[in-house]
Amino acid sequence: MAASTGAANAAAADLQGPASAGSSMDSPPIQYSMILDHLIGDKRTAKDLSPGVMGGLGAPHKSDEQKMIERGMESCAFKAVLACVGGFVLGGAFGVFTAGIDTNVGFDPKDPMKTPSAREVLKDMGQRGMSYAKNFAIVGAMFSCTECIIESHRGKSDWKNAVYSGCVTGGAIGFRAGLKAGVLGCGGFAAFSAAIEYYLR
Repeated sequence: MAASTGAANAAAADLQGPASAGSSMDSPPIQYSMILDHLIGDKRTAKDLSPGVMGGLGAPHKSDEQKMIERGMESCAFKAVLACVGGFVLGGAFGVFTAGIDTNVGFDPKDPMKTPSAREVLKDMGQRGMSYAKNFAIVGAMFSCTECIIESHRGKSDWKNAVYSGCVTGGAIGFRAGLKAGVLGCGGFAAFSAAIEYYLR
């Protein structure tokens, strides 16, 4: 009788063993999922990643002189002057380049059979470079200044600012030759500005 009772208890223990083992195997995935929820799930808390909290150095405090310099560099006048200088340099280089590949540079229209000297060629190249530099400087200053004014008025920085500025600049330059030239200049500069903005953005 005792032997049969011991065998029954052993069988019951064997039956309960796999069940308890199975329950212990099911608990780790539940705990792992809870950990994942706290790490990358919906229960994850947002943390402050500022340099001071992470042990780094915070942004230095700007002095009044630095703020004044930043305001000056962001002003429309500074942008216009910068565009004017850049246009002058670019226009001068472009004028000298076109004069260098022109076969008629330095020739006298009154005496086309005369071979120009090196001095005459350099003088003609300098005059053409200066002419291109002035034109490019005027266009650059007008475009940059009008774009800055339009952007400040609209309060947005998008492709429309360049298109409006191109239309104003082209129209102002073309109106010197008449109304038709002004309209064509407005449309041409606006389309060119739109193409450049589309390519850059």
